[in-house]
Amino acid sequence: MTKRNRRPSKTKAAIVLCILLVLTVCGSVLGASGMKLDGRGLYKLLPWLPSTQAEKWPDSLSLGLDLRGGVYVEYSAEKPEDIEGSFDALMDGTIGVIQQRLTDKGYPESTVQKINNGTGIRVEIPDVTDPQAVLDLIGTPAELSFRDPSGNEFMTGKMVQTATYLYADGDHQVAFTLNKEGAALFADMTAKHIGETLSIYLDNELLIAPRVQSAIPNGSGVINGMGTEERAKTIAAQIQSGALPLVLTQQKVDTVSATLGDEALSTSIRAAIIGILLVMLFMIIRYRVNGIVASWALLIYIVLLFFFIAVIPGIQLTLPGLAGVVLGIGMAVDANVIIYERFNEEMRAGRPARAAVRAGFKNAMSAILDSNITTLIAAVVLLIYGTGSVQGFAKTLLLGVIVSMFTAVVITRLLMTNFVGLGLNDIKLYCSAKAKEEQK
Repeated sequence: MTKRNRRPSKTKAAIVLCILLVLTVCGSVLGASGMKLDGRGLYKLLPWLPSTQAEKWPDSLSLGLDLRGGVYVEYSAEKPEDIEGSFDALMDGTIGVIQQRLTDKGYPESTVQKINNGTGIRVEIPDVTDPQAVLDLIGTPAELSFRDPSGNEFMTGKMVQTATYLYADGDHQVAFTLNKEGAALFADMTAKHIGETLSIYLDNELLIAPRVQSAIPNGSGVINGMGTEERAKTIAAQIQSGALPLVLTQQKVDTVSATLGDEALSTSIRAAIIGILLVMLFMIIRYRVNGIVASWALLIYIVLLFFFIAVIPGIQLTLPGLAGVVLGIGMAVDANVIIYERFNEEMRAGRPARAAVRAGFKNAMSAILDSNITTLIAAVVLLIYGTGSVQGFAKTLLLGVIVSMFTAVVITRLLMTNFVGLGLNDIKLYCSAKAKEEQK
């Protein structure tokens, strides 16, 4: 009876390990050589292999300015005296205008964010080597014009103060306000052309032609019937693009060489791979079978981590971000060390391997949670209060810790349980029995 009960258990364990092995190998090969998703490259883990730059890091894995090269500009922002509205709202509007301009001009991967406690703006644009082109792009107002039914211009974008998205009465709308001069012109024009359309052109291309339903005497009105929230927000940003809500003063401009970033990336990846291999070797020597489990779990961790970096929006891989990845790997190894030490203690105390797995995880769980939660708190604080590269470090560290907890609690336990299920119960396969002999 005992033999019949063990064989199915061993068979099941072998099947589970084989399935995990196939998935790990497939994930590692795809991660190292690249994978296509919707016609785009998903990601690669080995950017230093001989290939073109485009093949090294496909579009789905967003690289920061320090790795990809480009231009970054920092501005201080001031609120004009004749502009109404809160500074924070105007700052958000300015950021939206700049981001929309960059996207429209072919720089969708650019980032625009607040700095200096919300009083400044930092603009990062990859793959740009001419700083002046960026300054002209950001600082030059778009040519926004308002035209009557005959096509004659009666107002320009300089008279627009704000244009924002509004949802009211089940309708997606654009709310706008004009300065005093624009309000007078618009009041006169809307009174004369009720029932007709007034067109708005951006860079001599028709943007929208709303129909005048009533006179607008105070310079504040809405354009309804946008259809979708996305379209309403886009139209609002384009109308606002005629002039920036805040006055920007350039503080700093710099360029980052793509060659420098590529060399730094290749060096960092090589160093990380060498370090990971050395860690795996140490774990195998120190913990034997469990060292193999740790190396396997670590490989799964790396594949999962880079997959999430590739597919989660808003995460850019920077040099500080790579540091966060490496620190996350350290956290993953640290969790395994705690588990294996507790497991070894149980084995030396004479427990069967299967019971030692359960007891080892139970005893190690509080220490793993304490160390990871404190790191998570630090990462969240850096993410909230940090800027630029600090946030890049915080994001990868936060993601790395979450994934490491998953691999330690779920993957490592699954692997250990099934290795033990193969009948590997001899203490010498896991650790030295020296401590047990001394107790005797």
